[in-house]
Amino acid sequence: MSDEVMETAPAAAPSSPVEEPGESTSGLFEAFRALRHRNFRLYFFGQLTSLTGTWMQTVAQSWLVLKLSNSPLMLGVVTFANYLPILLVALFAGVVVDHVDRRRLIIVAQVLMMLSAFVLAALTWTGAVRVEHVIILAAFNGIVSSFDMPGRQAFVVEMVGMDDLPNAIALNSMMFNGARTIGPAVAGMLIYMVGTATCFFLNGVSYLAVIWSLFAMRLPRRTVEHVGVDMLRRVREGMTYVWEHRPSRYLLLVVAINSGLGMQYSVLMPVFAQNILHAGSRGYGVLMGAQGIGAVAGAVALAWRSGTPRGLRQSLTVGLFMTAIAIIGFGFSSSMTFSLIAQLFIGAGLINYMATTNTMLQIFVSDELRGRVMSFYTLSFIGISPLGALMVGYIGEHLGSQAAVVICGALSLGCALLLLTRLDIFRKAQEAAATA
Repeated sequence: MSDEVMETAPAAAPSSPVEEPGESTSGLFEAFRALRHRNFRLYFFGQLTSLTGTWMQTVAQSWLVLKLSNSPLMLGVVTFANYLPILLVALFAGVVVDHVDRRRLIIVAQVLMMLSAFVLAALTWTGAVRVEHVIILAAFNGIVSSFDMPGRQAFVVEMVGMDDLPNAIALNSMMFNGARTIGPAVAGMLIYMVGTATCFFLNGVSYLAVIWSLFAMRLPRRTVEHVGVDMLRRVREGMTYVWEHRPSRYLLLVVAINSGLGMQYSVLMPVFAQNILHAGSRGYGVLMGAQGIGAVAGAVALAWRSGTPRGLRQSLTVGLFMTAIAIIGFGFSSSMTFSLIAQLFIGAGLINYMATTNTMLQIFVSDELRGRVMSFYTLSFIGISPLGALMVGYIGEHLGSQAAVVICGALSLGCALLLLTRLDIFRKAQEAAATA
């Protein structure tokens, strides 16, 4: 199938759920209009609680690994173990997401990750924890996330419909980064006061909120199809779409390079906090929280805007340029104040770029391929991060952490320049989707 045919294909999708009576989306509420849907409200607040716990564990786990090994390379190894399963499983997981009840799939995934958090808490509390335990649990979580991430991305449209999808994605980003603001700050204090195990335990408890919210939703049961021997054929269908639809191909390529290499500067954040900025665990939490604050501000601005085609393209490029320049600035910094400002700009730029990428991919694709395209998005977002994490850890150990971060920023800047040369392709694809 030619590029032209793929780019003008209709993007059929579920119609929007009926707006609940008595709820306005005008004025102040326009930026939060997706919350008029009861199911999305439940999901939003349940997931906000759970993600706060997840960020607490992310910070505490990195700090634990640094304390156990005192090695930037081991931080990269743990990240490698977490991301590697996605390389192996994500494409097949996308087929599963397209052919099962997505809500049930997400519930099972959340339960499994809750149990993993409790195991890590128990190992840490008893003093039995070793780096190899953290690596094994990280790999287990990576397998589960291979199904959970595309499942959650594709599930959003079932809660809000296509009309409110861009706003829901922006609010999802705001929720994710609100948790990123709260979780690391709380984790930094808890690590200082009572140790890392409490963070792992509270993360396990936090999963109960999103599990309850999913059970409480009112949704029609999704038709379950048997995949069987068609698995490989259905994977190929998704691959054919992504390869032949040029706008999606470029978007996913840039996500893969930027997320897999550029954004891996964060692997060295504990090293910056301890050895360069001399801020300790509390400073580490504040640095992570600053990026979350910037991201929340960026997500609110994105949700407030109307989401015009031109506005989406601007968010895509401006967001990535801002992120790249701020990463380079962070790499050169030895000042806590300047580093915090850089983190704010990284967060604001990244959320505009990533949320816009997600929105554009879902606008272009038909619903029967949505899970598979979102699995490619997950694969691009995380897939080469194992190699990126190892690369950054290696460079950090041999050339210095600051040099490694500057290299990451330069790679992100290259991605922004690539997007800038492809804006006409995105414009044509948006026009085709609008008239389909």
